[in-house]
Amino acid sequence: MSDRVPGAGPEDIGLPAEQLPAASGPLTGQSAAEPEIPPAPRSNQLIREILRGSVVTTILAIVAAMVAGGILIAVTDENVQAAAGYFFSRPGDTFVAIWQSVSGGYYAMFQGAVINPEANSFIKFIRPLTNTLGFAAPLIAAGLGVALAFRAGLFNIGARGQMLIACATAALVTFNLDLPMWIHLPLTLIAGIIGGAVWGGIAGLVKARTGAHEVILTIMLNYVALYLLSWMVRTPGLLRKPDQNQPISAATPESAQFPSLFGPQFPLLNWGFPVVILATLIVWWLIEHSSLGFRLRAVGENPHAARAAGISVQRMYVYAMVLAGALAGLAGMNQILGSVTSGFDGGIDAGIGFDAITVALLGRSRAWGTFWAGLLFGALKAGSFTMQAAEGIPVDIVLVVESMIVLFIAAPPLVRSIFGLPKDDSERSPRARARIARKRAATEQKAVAS
Repeated sequence: MSDRVPGAGPEDIGLPAEQLPAASGPLTGQSAAEPEIPPAPRSNQLIREILRGSVVTTILAIVAAMVAGGILIAVTDENVQAAAGYFFSRPGDTFVAIWQSVSGGYYAMFQGAVINPEANSFIKFIRPLTNTLGFAAPLIAAGLGVALAFRAGLFNIGARGQMLIACATAALVTFNLDLPMWIHLPLTLIAGIIGGAVWGGIAGLVKARTGAHEVILTIMLNYVALYLLSWMVRTPGLLRKPDQNQPISAATPESAQFPSLFGPQFPLLNWGFPVVILATLIVWWLIEHSSLGFRLRAVGENPHAARAAGISVQRMYVYAMVLAGALAGLAGMNQILGSVTSGFDGGIDAGIGFDAITVALLGRSRAWGTFWAGLLFGALKAGSFTMQAAEGIPVDIVLVVESMIVLFIAAPPLVRSIFGLPKDDSERSPRARARIARKRAATEQKAVAS
């Protein structure tokens, strides 16, 4: 006799058993299946892979780039080329010429970027370091903007446009005002930061509303900003300098300029650098210790998981781009309130907007990492002029070194291969991973048996 209760089976209601869903819930002892969270988008995974590199890998990437730069210095040196012509008869001359060209070039860079050991006064001795700090200030600010967007999973390629709009906004709003410095300078600074924030926020809003890729948006907005600013400086009554036919803006009012930090003997170092240090502190606290920073990092790790946890991904995209644009605007203010006060045009960004991407990558998108990376690139820029003046080495060599740093930072497996470092599991072949797993299992079995 069957123990089945009549009316309780699927066939009693006319359906085969395999078509009914499995019962779940507290009364059945079976828990409902959790909704499966999709993996992070490939762009987020790529950012995470780049940022997970260790300090050792970063240092080795810089070393590899410097070695590549040294090779270029040697290859382009006339003395090396002359000595190479009789290499097989006297090879030592070629190696001596290579050493002299490379060591001389990098010594000149050190002399122009850190200290000048041959100076006859303390001011000249320490001036190279102050030049480095002055060049680094806008690089750090723009780099922080790119880094903050990276932490939210966004590629902000629009720092250039954000800088240009910040400069245009500050000039339109405050350059014609006659105010005391304690009002004029902060007002100009705030106006520029707001201009950059609005321009960055446009990209974030379009990204959030339509899902358009931020790389395309920010690149196109760079061109919009460039041509808009170029039109402004050509148009009388907007930004063009009065009684001037050249497309250039009016000079920055003296009451809106950053005062020199240590006096006129250090012309490149002004109060913009302490402002950048303050910005670094704010970004560090915001990303690492605030609830907004936690949500931004969560979206950067996996926006699908963040959305499942109740975080508004679209809102975080807008916040991230607004903050990134504000920091790029600060970089623009360092330019027109400190470095270039005689008037500006579409080239006021001086390539800083794109160098900021390198700075953020080198700093692993951490606030203080970006700060030190900005100092390094400021030193490269300050030292490149001395290299050219003292050794005749083209400034383009430094640009090659910067590009090589980007290449090695973006490809940690390449750095590990060059220096023979151990590979990650993800870089090994399936056969190698299986072999390592068997060795680990065998070791664990021996440990249990003993």
